[in-house]
Amino acid sequence: QVQLVESGGGLVQAGGSLRLSCAASGLSFSNYVMGWFRQAPGKEREFVVTIHRSGSRTAYADSVKGRFTISRDNAKNTVYLQMNSLTPEDTAVYYCAATSRVRWPPLSYDYWGQGTQVTVSS
Repeated sequence: QVQLVESGGGLVQAGGSLRLSCAASGLSFSNYVMGWFRQAPGKEREFVVTIHRSGSRTAYADSVKGRFTISRDNAKNTVYLQMNSLTPEDTAVYYCAATSRVRWPPLSYDYWGQGTQVTVSS
């Protein structure tokens, strides 16, 4: 059974940093492109960033480029999201996602975690 479990969310002040983790199980992790999405209350889920299987290629949303960094550790079956210079606009539930589909960047994802709350105070 595939499972993605996010952790590391919390409440931080504007300008602060936070690192999210997503632990994957039940899949061959290195064969999956991983991504992070987020959803604020009353808003649609939006793309944040994705990372290639090898970790050599990434694609970021313009809203987070230069502030957020995705990385993965295939030996640990874990993908990370380092978030710096956080603003209240970053407040959302952050979701980890995985896809085995071949297109780069992916157009869709197969599996989703349950999310972790990130709240940035002003």
